[in-house]
Amino acid sequence: MLSLERRGRVAVLRFDRGDGRNALSIQAMRELRAAFEALAADAAPPNALVLTGAPTVFSVGFDLKDPSVVNIGSASIPERLQGPLAGAAMCKALAGLECYTIVAMEGWCLGGGLALAGSADLLVAGETARLGLPEVDRGMNLSWNALPRLIGRCGPAAAKRLAILGETMDAKTMLALGVLDEVVAAGDALNRALALAEIAAAKPPLAVRMIKRGANAYMEGLIQTASALDAEQFALMTMTEDFAESLAAFCAKRAPNFEGR
Repeated sequence: MLSLERRGRVAVLRFDRGDGRNALSIQAMRELRAAFEALAADAAPPNALVLTGAPTVFSVGFDLKDPSVVNIGSASIPERLQGPLAGAAMCKALAGLECYTIVAMEGWCLGGGLALAGSADLLVAGETARLGLPEVDRGMNLSWNALPRLIGRCGPAAAKRLAILGETMDAKTMLALGVLDEVVAAGDALNRALALAEIAAAKPPLAVRMIKRGANAYMEGLIQTASALDAEQFALMTMTEDFAESLAAFCAKRAPNFEGR
């Protein structure tokens, strides 16, 4: 599922479940978090990290086939919080790395996949990439502390549009909105990310860390405030009839009928 390669001062972490979806199960999230934490604790940490997915998909987001979702109707509150807490911890571990972090994505990047990608410093996508936040159509809020990070990237108006309308957009549109930092020819995202990582890795490591710490400190207050809300909001949303209807419609491959209950 995970493979780590060191190329001098650059580390390349690939997440690939080999199924064409690359969904983020709770186990996958825990493994990604552990990988980020291991890099942070490394005696010789990289100066830059490139995170990439499969060649045709970065991630379709939270795994709706995970047992925590399948059995959520009878789950306790702590059990309902497993997903959002694991996702938030994974994203925090990536965002907390002191080295410069770059995501290289091709194909689909949805929901939790975009939350993960948005925790990195720079996002590079192939031009055929498709990005979106479908949580609203599943009767869910945007958790994993993704909303404040998205606001930091593209501003509140664009963030609300993406999270509320749930539109799936092409890479060039996401670049114009400020979600992505660079769009390249399809299939070239990893090569471009590696080239940028080499530039970052050649800079004075301590200066890079201080700049990143200063920039992150600007956003930290907003993220900490939101973190106290979105996991509880998720647990509340899973108790609604709209959430149950969204799962039933998803499994039946039909349009949901939401009634605000």
